[in-house]
Amino acid sequence: MHESDSPLRAALLMLGAVALFGVMDAGLKQLAPHYPAMQVATLRALSALPLVLAWTMATVGIRALLRVHWPLHLLRGLLGVAMMGGFVYGLRSLPLTTAYAISFVAPLLVTAMAVPILREQVGPRRWTAIGVGLVGVFVVLRPTGEGMFTLAGLAVLLAAVCYAAGAITVRLLARRDSTQAMVFWFLAILALVAGALAWHEWRPIHAGHAWVIIAIGVSGTLAQVALTEAFRRGEASLIAPLEYSALVWGVLFDVMFWQVLPDGVTWAGAGIIVASGLYLLRRERAKGQEAQATMPPP
Repeated sequence: MHESDSPLRAALLMLGAVALFGVMDAGLKQLAPHYPAMQVATLRALSALPLVLAWTMATVGIRALLRVHWPLHLLRGLLGVAMMGGFVYGLRSLPLTTAYAISFVAPLLVTAMAVPILREQVGPRRWTAIGVGLVGVFVVLRPTGEGMFTLAGLAVLLAAVCYAAGAITVRLLARRDSTQAMVFWFLAILALVAGALAWHEWRPIHAGHAWVIIAIGVSGTLAQVALTEAFRRGEASLIAPLEYSALVWGVLFDVMFWQVLPDGVTWAGAGIIVASGLYLLRRERAKGQEAQATMPPP
Protein backbone atom coordinates (compact mmCIF):
# COMPACT_ATOMS: atom_id res chain seq x y z
CA MET A 1 0.00 0.00 0.00
CA HIS A 2 1.33 3.45 -0.93
CA GLU A 3 1.92 5.68 2.09
CA SER A 4 -0.27 8.46 0.68
CA ASP A 5 -3.22 6.08 0.55
CA SER A 6 -3.32 5.67 4.34
CA PRO A 7 -5.28 8.83 5.27
CA LEU A 8 -7.88 8.20 2.57
CA ARG A 9 -8.26 4.54 3.48
CA ALA A 10 -8.43 5.41 7.16
CA ALA A 11 -11.18 7.93 6.47
CA LEU A 12 -13.14 5.44 4.36
CA LEU A 13 -12.77 2.78 7.04
CA MET A 14 -14.05 5.19 9.69
CA LEU A 15 -17.03 6.20 7.56
CA GLY A 16 -17.78 2.51 7.01
CA ALA A 17 -17.49 1.80 10.74
CA VAL A 18 -19.92 4.60 11.57
CA ALA A 19 -22.39 3.32 8.98
CA LEU A 20 -22.17 -0.21 10.38
CA PHE A 21 -22.66 1.03 13.93
CA GLY A 22 -25.72 2.86 12.60
CA VAL A 23 -27.09 -0.44 11.28
CA MET A 24 -26.44 -2.03 14.67
CA ASP A 25 -28.16 0.82 16.54
CA ALA A 26 -31.15 0.66 14.19
CA GLY A 27 -31.41 -3.03 15.03
CA LEU A 28 -31.27 -2.26 18.75
CA LYS A 29 -34.08 0.25 18.30
CA GLN A 30 -36.13 -2.38 16.47
CA LEU A 31 -35.77 -4.74 19.43
CA ALA A 32 -36.12 -2.16 22.23
CA PRO A 33 -39.95 -2.02 22.35
CA HIS A 34 -40.26 -5.82 22.50
CA TYR A 35 -37.73 -6.84 25.18
CA PRO A 36 -36.31 -5.44 28.43
CA ALA A 37 -33.29 -3.18 27.94
CA MET A 38 -30.90 -5.61 29.63
CA GLN A 39 -32.13 -8.48 27.47
CA VAL A 40 -31.42 -6.43 24.34
CA ALA A 41 -27.95 -5.65 25.71
CA THR A 42 -27.38 -9.37 26.28
CA LEU A 43 -28.49 -10.25 22.76
CA ARG A 44 -26.18 -7.59 21.34
CA ALA A 45 -23.20 -9.15 23.14
CA LEU A 46 -24.07 -12.80 22.46
CA SER A 47 -24.66 -12.18 18.75
CA ALA A 48 -21.16 -10.73 18.33
CA LEU A 49 -19.08 -12.93 20.64
CA PRO A 50 -18.56 -15.87 18.21
CA LEU A 51 -17.42 -13.51 15.45
CA VAL A 52 -15.08 -11.61 17.76
CA LEU A 53 -13.62 -14.90 19.00
CA ALA A 54 -12.98 -15.96 15.38
CA TRP A 55 -11.33 -12.58 14.67
CA THR A 56 -9.13 -12.99 17.75
CA MET A 57 -8.01 -16.51 16.83
CA ALA A 58 -7.20 -15.39 13.27
CA THR A 59 -5.10 -12.43 14.39
CA VAL A 60 -3.48 -12.60 17.83
CA GLY A 61 -4.42 -16.06 19.10
CA ILE A 62 -6.43 -17.23 22.08
CA ARG A 63 -3.59 -16.64 24.58
CA ALA A 64 -3.95 -12.88 24.12
CA LEU A 65 -7.32 -13.15 25.88
CA LEU A 66 -5.80 -14.55 29.06
CA ARG A 67 -2.87 -12.22 29.75
CA VAL A 68 -4.92 -9.14 30.59
CA HIS A 69 -5.48 -6.62 33.39
CA TRP A 70 -8.64 -8.11 34.90
CA PRO A 71 -9.76 -5.28 37.26
CA LEU A 72 -9.88 -2.70 34.46
CA HIS A 73 -11.68 -5.13 32.14
CA LEU A 74 -14.28 -5.77 34.83
CA LEU A 75 -14.75 -2.04 35.41
CA ARG A 76 -15.11 -1.40 31.67
CA GLY A 77 -17.59 -4.26 31.36
CA LEU A 78 -19.77 -2.91 34.17
CA LEU A 79 -19.69 0.54 32.60
CA GLY A 80 -20.72 -1.12 29.35
CA VAL A 81 -23.73 -2.73 31.01
CA ALA A 82 -24.93 0.67 32.24
CA MET A 83 -24.15 2.25 28.87
CA MET A 84 -26.05 -0.33 26.83
CA GLY A 85 -28.95 -0.41 29.26
CA GLY A 86 -29.33 3.37 29.19
CA PHE A 87 -28.93 3.64 25.42
CA VAL A 88 -31.43 0.88 24.64
CA TYR A 89 -33.91 2.31 27.16
CA GLY A 90 -33.63 5.68 25.47
CA LEU A 91 -34.13 4.19 22.02
CA ARG A 92 -37.58 2.95 23.04
CA SER A 93 -39.03 6.44 22.71
CA LEU A 94 -36.34 8.68 21.20
CA PRO A 95 -35.59 8.97 17.48
CA LEU A 96 -32.17 7.60 16.57
CA THR A 97 -31.05 11.09 15.54
CA THR A 98 -31.89 12.57 18.94
CA ALA A 99 -30.10 9.75 20.76
CA TYR A 100 -27.02 10.33 18.60
CA ALA A 101 -27.12 14.08 19.22
CA ILE A 102 -27.08 13.53 22.99
CA SER A 103 -24.40 10.83 22.83
CA PHE A 104 -22.08 13.13 20.87
CA VAL A 105 -21.24 14.80 24.18
CA ALA A 106 -19.14 11.73 25.06
CA PRO A 107 -15.87 12.97 23.45
CA LEU A 108 -16.20 16.19 25.45
CA LEU A 109 -16.69 14.20 28.64
CA VAL A 110 -13.64 12.06 27.83
CA THR A 111 -11.52 15.21 27.74
CA ALA A 112 -12.98 16.41 31.03
CA MET A 113 -12.45 13.04 32.75
CA ALA A 114 -8.88 12.79 31.47
CA VAL A 115 -7.86 15.66 33.77
CA PRO A 116 -8.38 13.99 37.18
CA ILE A 117 -7.83 10.38 36.03
CA LEU A 118 -5.05 10.54 33.42
CA ARG A 119 -3.51 13.79 34.71
CA GLU A 120 -3.84 15.40 31.28
CA GLN A 121 -3.69 19.18 30.97
CA VAL A 122 -6.79 20.96 29.63
CA GLY A 123 -6.60 24.68 28.95
CA PRO A 124 -9.34 27.29 29.32
CA ARG A 125 -10.33 27.21 25.64
CA ARG A 126 -10.90 23.46 25.75
CA TRP A 127 -12.90 23.80 28.97
CA THR A 128 -14.99 26.43 27.19
CA ALA A 129 -15.60 23.99 24.31
CA ILE A 130 -16.71 21.34 26.82
CA GLY A 131 -19.10 23.80 28.45
CA VAL A 132 -20.56 24.84 25.09
CA GLY A 133 -21.09 21.18 24.19
CA LEU A 134 -22.99 20.59 27.40
CA VAL A 135 -25.20 23.57 26.57
CA GLY A 136 -25.95 21.82 23.27
CA VAL A 137 -27.05 18.72 25.17
CA PHE A 138 -29.44 20.81 27.27
CA VAL A 139 -30.84 22.32 24.06
CA VAL A 140 -31.56 18.81 22.71
CA LEU A 141 -33.09 17.70 26.03
CA ARG A 142 -35.21 20.88 26.27
CA PRO A 143 -35.62 21.14 30.09
CA THR A 144 -38.86 23.12 30.01
CA GLY A 145 -41.91 23.12 32.23
CA GLU A 146 -43.61 20.86 29.71
CA GLY A 147 -41.55 17.91 30.85
CA MET A 148 -39.39 17.57 27.75
CA PHE A 149 -36.50 16.64 30.05
CA THR A 150 -37.48 12.98 29.66
CA LEU A 151 -36.24 9.82 31.31
CA ALA A 152 -35.30 8.53 27.87
CA GLY A 153 -33.09 11.56 27.22
CA LEU A 154 -31.48 11.27 30.64
CA ALA A 155 -30.88 7.55 30.05
CA VAL A 156 -28.97 8.31 26.83
CA LEU A 157 -27.01 11.02 28.66
CA LEU A 158 -26.12 8.46 31.35
CA ALA A 159 -25.04 6.10 28.57
CA ALA A 160 -22.77 8.85 27.18
CA VAL A 161 -21.20 9.38 30.61
CA CYS A 162 -20.56 5.63 30.97
CA TYR A 163 -19.17 5.52 27.44
CA ALA A 164 -16.76 8.34 28.27
CA ALA A 165 -15.65 6.62 31.48
CA GLY A 166 -15.20 3.41 29.52
CA ALA A 167 -13.05 5.26 26.98
CA ILE A 168 -10.73 6.31 29.81
CA THR A 169 -10.34 2.66 30.81
CA VAL A 170 -9.56 1.85 27.17
CA ARG A 171 -6.71 4.39 27.23
CA LEU A 172 -5.30 2.63 30.27
CA LEU A 173 -5.87 -0.89 28.92
CA ALA A 174 -4.35 -0.07 25.52
CA ARG A 175 -0.97 0.30 27.22
CA ARG A 176 -0.88 -3.41 28.04
CA ASP A 177 -3.70 -5.41 26.36
CA SER A 178 -4.61 -6.13 22.74
CA THR A 179 -7.61 -4.60 21.00
CA GLN A 180 -9.05 -8.08 20.51
CA ALA A 181 -8.89 -8.78 24.25
CA MET A 182 -10.58 -5.47 25.03
CA VAL A 183 -13.44 -6.15 22.61
CA PHE A 184 -13.89 -9.79 23.64
CA TRP A 185 -13.97 -9.23 27.40
CA PHE A 186 -16.20 -6.19 27.03
CA LEU A 187 -18.77 -8.33 25.22
CA ALA A 188 -18.31 -11.33 27.52
CA ILE A 189 -18.85 -9.30 30.70
CA LEU A 190 -21.75 -7.47 29.08
CA ALA A 191 -23.40 -10.80 28.19
CA LEU A 192 -22.90 -12.28 31.67
CA VAL A 193 -23.92 -9.29 33.79
CA ALA A 194 -26.74 -8.00 31.57
CA GLY A 195 -28.00 -11.56 31.15
CA ALA A 196 -28.09 -12.06 34.91
CA LEU A 197 -29.97 -8.78 35.38
CA ALA A 198 -32.46 -9.66 32.63
CA TRP A 199 -33.02 -13.28 33.68
CA HIS A 200 -36.05 -12.63 35.90
CA GLU A 201 -37.90 -10.81 33.10
CA TRP A 202 -36.50 -12.65 30.08
CA ARG A 203 -38.95 -12.88 27.20
CA PRO A 204 -38.97 -15.58 24.51
CA ILE A 205 -37.26 -14.47 21.30
CA HIS A 206 -39.71 -13.91 18.47
CA ALA A 207 -38.74 -15.87 15.36
CA GLY A 208 -39.15 -12.78 13.21
CA HIS A 209 -36.44 -10.99 15.20
CA ALA A 210 -33.75 -13.57 14.45
CA TRP A 211 -32.51 -11.69 11.39
CA VAL A 212 -32.35 -8.46 13.40
CA ILE A 213 -30.18 -10.13 16.06
CA ILE A 214 -27.90 -11.60 13.40
CA ALA A 215 -27.59 -8.20 11.71
CA ILE A 216 -26.69 -6.61 15.06
CA GLY A 217 -23.93 -9.17 15.65
CA VAL A 218 -22.45 -8.98 12.15
CA SER A 219 -22.62 -5.20 11.78
CA GLY A 220 -21.29 -4.58 15.31
CA THR A 221 -18.32 -6.89 14.77
CA LEU A 222 -17.43 -5.53 11.34
CA ALA A 223 -17.78 -1.99 12.67
CA GLN A 224 -15.36 -2.73 15.50
CA VAL A 225 -12.78 -4.21 13.11
CA ALA A 226 -13.13 -1.25 10.72
CA LEU A 227 -12.86 1.23 13.60
CA THR A 228 -9.70 -0.42 14.90
CA GLU A 229 -8.12 -0.46 11.44
CA ALA A 230 -9.07 3.17 10.82
CA PHE A 231 -7.30 4.38 13.96
CA ARG A 232 -4.32 2.17 13.12
CA ARG A 233 -3.93 3.72 9.66
CA GLY A 234 -4.82 7.37 10.34
CA GLU A 235 -4.33 10.10 12.91
CA ALA A 236 -7.00 10.29 15.59
CA SER A 237 -7.49 14.02 14.96
CA LEU A 238 -8.30 13.23 11.33
CA ILE A 239 -10.49 10.19 11.98
CA ALA A 240 -12.49 11.15 15.07
CA PRO A 241 -14.55 13.99 13.49
CA LEU A 242 -15.97 11.52 10.97
CA GLU A 243 -17.94 9.97 13.83
CA TYR A 244 -20.38 12.85 13.44
CA SER A 245 -21.47 11.35 10.10
CA ALA A 246 -23.66 9.12 12.31
CA LEU A 247 -26.24 11.91 12.18
CA VAL A 248 -26.72 11.21 8.47
CA TRP A 249 -27.45 7.55 9.15
CA GLY A 250 -29.65 8.43 12.11
CA VAL A 251 -31.83 10.65 9.92
CA LEU A 252 -31.90 8.07 7.11
CA PHE A 253 -32.95 5.18 9.37
CA ASP A 254 -35.46 7.33 11.26
CA VAL A 255 -37.17 8.19 7.98
CA MET A 256 -36.93 4.66 6.52
CA PHE A 257 -38.16 2.67 9.51
CA TRP A 258 -40.04 5.06 11.79
CA GLN A 259 -41.11 7.93 9.45
CA VAL A 260 -39.82 10.66 11.78
CA LEU A 261 -37.54 13.63 11.27
CA PRO A 262 -35.64 15.63 13.92
CA ASP A 263 -37.13 19.03 14.67
CA GLY A 264 -35.34 22.35 14.54
CA VAL A 265 -34.41 22.37 18.22
CA THR A 266 -32.71 18.97 17.90
CA TRP A 267 -30.75 20.17 14.86
CA ALA A 268 -29.70 23.30 16.74
CA GLY A 269 -28.52 21.36 19.77
CA ALA A 270 -26.71 18.82 17.59
CA GLY A 271 -25.01 21.64 15.73
CA ILE A 272 -23.73 23.16 18.98
CA ILE A 273 -22.41 19.79 20.19
CA VAL A 274 -20.72 18.98 16.87
CA ALA A 275 -19.16 22.45 16.58
CA SER A 276 -17.72 22.27 20.09
CA GLY A 277 -16.43 18.75 19.45
CA LEU A 278 -14.74 19.77 16.20
CA TYR A 279 -13.14 22.76 17.92
CA LEU A 280 -11.90 20.50 20.71
CA LEU A 281 -10.38 18.09 18.18
CA ARG A 282 -8.75 21.03 16.38
CA ARG A 283 -7.21 22.19 19.65
CA GLU A 284 -5.94 18.67 20.35
CA ARG A 285 -4.28 18.55 16.95
CA ALA A 286 -2.73 22.01 17.35
CA LYS A 287 -1.42 21.06 20.79
CA GLY A 288 0.13 17.89 19.36
CA GLN A 289 1.85 19.83 16.58
CA GLU A 290 3.18 22.39 19.08
CA ALA A 291 4.57 19.57 21.23
CA GLN A 292 6.32 18.02 18.22
CA ALA A 293 7.77 21.40 17.21
CA THR A 294 9.33 21.92 20.65
CA MET A 295 10.87 18.45 20.89
CA PRO A 296 14.67 18.43 20.61
CA PRO A 297 16.11 16.75 17.49
CA PRO A 298 17.30 13.13 17.97
